[in-house]
Amino acid sequence: MSHHYTAQVFWQREGHEFLGNRYSRRHLMRFDGGAQVVGSASPQAVPQPYSDPEGVDPEEAFVASLSACHMLWFLSLASRAGFCVDRYSDNAEGEMARNAAGKMAMTQVTLRPQALFSGAKQPTREQLEELHHKAHEECYIANSVTTDVRCEPVHPA
Repeated sequence: MSHHYTAQVFWQREGHEFLGNRYSRRHLMRFDGGAQVVGSASPQAVPQPYSDPEGVDPEEAFVASLSACHMLWFLSLASRAGFCVDRYSDNAEGEMARNAAGKMAMTQVTLRPQALFSGAKQPTREQLEELHHKAHEECYIANSVTTDVRCEPVHPA
């Protein structure tokens, strides 16, 4: 069984100088459900004004994709286990470094999820760790990359 997903990335020069690497990296990402997001190269990789710091760069999108996939699996698993999640947040971070082949790559992504539960049934620390472990094992995006994806859940005090 296979599924196909689409995204359209659209860029145009809009009269800017192109030769000499002096063009805007700002572009539009359109997704099959109708959402549109402004994209850009990372200002760390391409200085302003040729990048747009308000745009989502591919590196940020990669980190967000891993984080969102983990969250969706976590929520599904928590629901099936009878735990009511009221809020979930993740301050995920990706690290760009040289990989074993000497190429620049997103070598590590660290997820720092924090879930807030309500109701009589509250997960123990061990159950919470197991939910995150299972979510990581099932995450389609994490299963698709060679990046070291780490999960460091933030536990309530």
